[in-house]
Amino acid sequence: MIVIKTKEEIEKMREAGRLTAEVLQAVTEVIKPGITTADVDAFCEDYIVNTLKAIPGSKGQYGYPFTVNTSLNYVVCHGMPSPKQTLKKGDIVNVDVTVIKDGFYGDSSKMFGIGTIAPFAERLIRITQECLYRAIRIIKPGITLGDIGFTIQNHAEKNNYSVVREYCGHGIGKKMHEDPQVLHYGKPGAGVKLQEGMTFTIEPMINLGKKEVKLLADGWTVITKDRTLSAQWEHTVLVTQTGVEVLTLRKDEALF
Repeated sequence: MIVIKTKEEIEKMREAGRLTAEVLQAVTEVIKPGITTADVDAFCEDYIVNTLKAIPGSKGQYGYPFTVNTSLNYVVCHGMPSPKQTLKKGDIVNVDVTVIKDGFYGDSSKMFGIGTIAPFAERLIRITQECLYRAIRIIKPGITLGDIGFTIQNHAEKNNYSVVREYCGHGIGKKMHEDPQVLHYGKPGAGVKLQEGMTFTIEPMINLGKKEVKLLADGWTVITKDRTLSAQWEHTVLVTQTGVEVLTLRKDEALF
């Protein structure tokens, strides 16, 4: 069942989203060659708990032991932080963070290039972000989830990239995962129609090579089967009366 949020619930989601964006803004100063993904995780946990006075939303969710996902290079999603995983010049990494405040969730992720990265990696990151932004810009009551999926798929494939099928965006609110599922591929006009008060994430995972993925033995880490690079960006959005509000928008972004 899709939960339509009340005005009071939307205010709480705005705050959770704002704090989530703050974490990604703060960790930007930390991410550089030589630090480990475990360092990134520790920084984010400390910032959420001690600076924001909030709760890390991912830690303990479904048994996940960390505050963030750190998905490096050919890791598609759910990469697990490790003290043995050091960020090196040329790497790309996605940091995915979830914050709980007053019982409501915010969820967002951002790509980082470590030092100078290859032009093909930079392009993948840029096109993936464009996929997200193009999908967000069409949101308003009456469009469908299929319209969102088609917008993402069309832009990715037009640029010779592939869209991961197995993982998707999701409704969000008092729970991290609510209905509906938000696929990143689809047909125009298909699926659920958007209504004012719906809140959900859009988080396209776009691969440089083929779309097939593989789940590693740790039960969390998902990689590209052909070991080519993958990129992802994520925002939590609210459907408004006339369009969309990005609840996790960062200060470094200009969407409209």
